[in-house]
Amino acid sequence: MDDLKHDKNIVVVADRNIPFLDTLIGDSVTLKRLKPEEITADVVKEADALITRTRTRCDSSLLDGSRCKLVATATIGTDHIDFDYCNRHGIKVVSAPGCNAPAVAQYVWSVILRLAGNRDPHDVTVGVVGVGHVGSIVVNWGRSMGFNMLLCDPPRQVAEQDSGETFVSLEDIARSADFITFHTPLIRTGGNHPTFHLASTRFFDSLQRKPVIINSARGPVVDTYALIEALGNRSVSDAVIDCWEGEPDINLNLLAMAVYATPHIAGYSVEGKARASIAVARAVAEQFGVACNESIETPPDAPVHITAGSILESYDPSTDTQRLKTSPSTFELQRNNYNLRPEPEHE
Repeated sequence: MDDLKHDKNIVVVADRNIPFLDTLIGDSVTLKRLKPEEITADVVKEADALITRTRTRCDSSLLDGSRCKLVATATIGTDHIDFDYCNRHGIKVVSAPGCNAPAVAQYVWSVILRLAGNRDPHDVTVGVVGVGHVGSIVVNWGRSMGFNMLLCDPPRQVAEQDSGETFVSLEDIARSADFITFHTPLIRTGGNHPTFHLASTRFFDSLQRKPVIINSARGPVVDTYALIEALGNRSVSDAVIDCWEGEPDINLNLLAMAVYATPHIAGYSVEGKARASIAVARAVAEQFGVACNESIETPPDAPVHITAGSILESYDPSTDTQRLKTSPSTFELQRNNYNLRPEPEHE
């Protein structure tokens, strides 16, 4: 796209915590880099495009009266965007599906491997709830390391009846899994498969093996108070929490009880951020016919096979956990200033 035009009359407002944008499109448009709290209706009013993260709610309160024609979120999740409003007002919405999936899988396996210790992988069963971009990598890596993997994804199960893949119910996972990791989008209402408080009191009461619960999906997928009760009565042996209800004002009781607790940074790898930034920069370039500097190479996809050693060497969540437990009030500061980590090396 380097042969396309440069148009400084096009104004793009972007969260300043999204990296690489200055290199990718900074010379092609007027790029205004702001703190999340500075992205207000007054600022967006004169914007042609908005590049955001999950911290900015994109709805009528932000977009009414603006000339914005593109909302590009440098994230997998899109529950911070009012799609109905955007559709009604001719605003295109672009996300970055799968951008940080390898990093989240890295996070999940770094905690599972540490908590499993010296157990034979063939004796450990991992239940994956939601087998999309992230969950698929979690499953592939688990199988390559010899773990027993249970897959729960009702929409995929219906759509892929002839795929040869075996899916199980959430009840099956509750009965059989030693680790249960959630990778669903947040669906509060509507459809056949809402995920709000999917891990509820009823779910925790049905557990058979006192599993470890891992939430690196969306905070409200797990009912905070139900999980605290389950930890207290030992129906859950440990909790690993990266995504929290009420972020950044997280529950301090759950923070104290969680074996690993991090400030929503499971997907914060150098490669994941690059994938996301390239995706949203390309969306701006295509929408307005301007240049996108492609000198930043798109990182490779996740390897199908991985080794435990590669994961353990690539990331240890202990430091991030200690930092958050020491200073939970700086949750947002820790997240925004996170030292991006490299993903596990390819074989």
